[in-house]
Amino acid sequence: MKYFSFKDLVGFALLGFLFSCYTNPVERSSEPNIVVILADDMGYSDIGCFGSEIQTPNLDRLASGGVRLSSFYNNARCCPSRAALLTGLYPQQAGVGGMTDINVTIPEYQGYFNNHTITIADLLRQEGYSTYLAGKWHVGEEKEHWPLQHGFDRCFSLIQGAASYFDFLPYRNEKWPPGNQLTVVRNNTPLDLKDSAFYATDLYTNEAINMLNSHDKQKPFFLYLAYTAPHWPLHALPEDIARYENTYLAGWEAIRSSRYKRLKEIGLIGQSIRLSERNPAEPVWNRLTGDEKRKQAHLMAVYAAMIDRMDRNIGRLLLHLKKKGQLDNTAIFFLSDNGGSTAGSLTGGKYGHPRFSADALPGTPESLTGYGKSWANVSNTPFRYFKTDTYEGGIASPFIAWYPGRFRKNQIVEDAAHIVDIMPTLADLAGTRYPENHNNVALRPLEGNSLLGVLSGKAGLPDRPLFFEHMSNSGVIEGEWKLVRSRDQPWELYNLQKDRSETNNLAREFPDQLGRLTKKYEQWATKNNVLPWQKVEDAIPYKF
Repeated sequence: MKYFSFKDLVGFALLGFLFSCYTNPVERSSEPNIVVILADDMGYSDIGCFGSEIQTPNLDRLASGGVRLSSFYNNARCCPSRAALLTGLYPQQAGVGGMTDINVTIPEYQGYFNNHTITIADLLRQEGYSTYLAGKWHVGEEKEHWPLQHGFDRCFSLIQGAASYFDFLPYRNEKWPPGNQLTVVRNNTPLDLKDSAFYATDLYTNEAINMLNSHDKQKPFFLYLAYTAPHWPLHALPEDIARYENTYLAGWEAIRSSRYKRLKEIGLIGQSIRLSERNPAEPVWNRLTGDEKRKQAHLMAVYAAMIDRMDRNIGRLLLHLKKKGQLDNTAIFFLSDNGGSTAGSLTGGKYGHPRFSADALPGTPESLTGYGKSWANVSNTPFRYFKTDTYEGGIASPFIAWYPGRFRKNQIVEDAAHIVDIMPTLADLAGTRYPENHNNVALRPLEGNSLLGVLSGKAGLPDRPLFFEHMSNSGVIEGEWKLVRSRDQPWELYNLQKDRSETNNLAREFPDQLGRLTKKYEQWATKNNVLPWQKVEDAIPYKF
């Protein structure tokens, strides 16, 4: 499979003109095409229109022609966020309160969708949409829980959470249960791609475009494009890494400060919001040796290259839609499943395929590493903490919505929204209603709200609490207040309007607010059987 080069991408320069054409409403059908693009383990400030130095011109153009939500939230980790996105329910309500491979008998944590859910693909297919998935699934690993069993007409999918970007070799083995091998499927057929030549981000886009090439234009389509980028292992193409090889020699403090400044200039965070403090356990950049600086800068260069390549693949998709005459009637949404991740220090051997080596240069097919806490802290600028945490660094996501003539242009909206809002938004956009029953089984009512009023400028969101829980990391957001805690730690209280970086714990100063939100969380947890993580761990039939 041929990689596309910079020369091949010259045509993407036309996208600037493409987007500039949409200054007035265009004639459209009543049922638009819908594309949802999900990044994996990407932090709040990792794309240009959210303050980054990483080159993302295609996402930036979507943002300038559409709406950015500055306070959009996910569910802190891969599986729970995907479950909420696809169903409009909190993860425990859908059966995916933990991870898909823990195989417990607790219904809320079983690791696949229960019978009281319906996916957006199910719903849109019933309304006449063709439904396609290219990329990561990670909400059910057995065949009966694969995408085609949940409303998708066609799919090319990595069923599990991560793999090599170059040949889909598994990055884990004996630490997971026996038989839990890596599975890549085209529709319902497992594929052996281990000896093929490809780069995963390119391949997912190729497969998406192939599906759209054979699409019946008389029907609208729903495409769920779920990239694994930039989830570790850090794998990128040499020419992409070269673009950033010197960018990060300035160090993590300087890059983080620069992003913080741009976020304020753009208007994504208020002028009063502070930059959270650097983790004192992590090294100061200027105390590293020259060799250490080069090694660390290279890690972030690989990570940036992965996001850069994803953006250029998004450009490929947009150009394809333009050539097919479908772009002007396509609504596009972009978000991430959680914040930047500190995971990925495994180096092969008993933890992965024997090909992986601790001595391999990060970015190469033989490497198996992440980029570490200090760079993850940069990804989540200006926030603290990381993936799996319910502090802002774990749950705040960049969010872009673009639909010319229907959504506002070049707007930043501060209303707090949640990944459970995606399902009702897409249903509203398609002009359909969420049913009460599916396959003769009563469905749980939607938890989310449609964002169409916010995106069009016609209405705001209702006042409501937003709930978060993953492995006993918990939180509630209501209005300007946020209640949050790490596992087995006391509750903390923050005023997000004044202190979104969560630097000033107000739990002692405002006991009434603390008590009110604590009660709301406990009521929500009891209603949905949200359990202390120790109880879930005790039910796992194997130990990590």
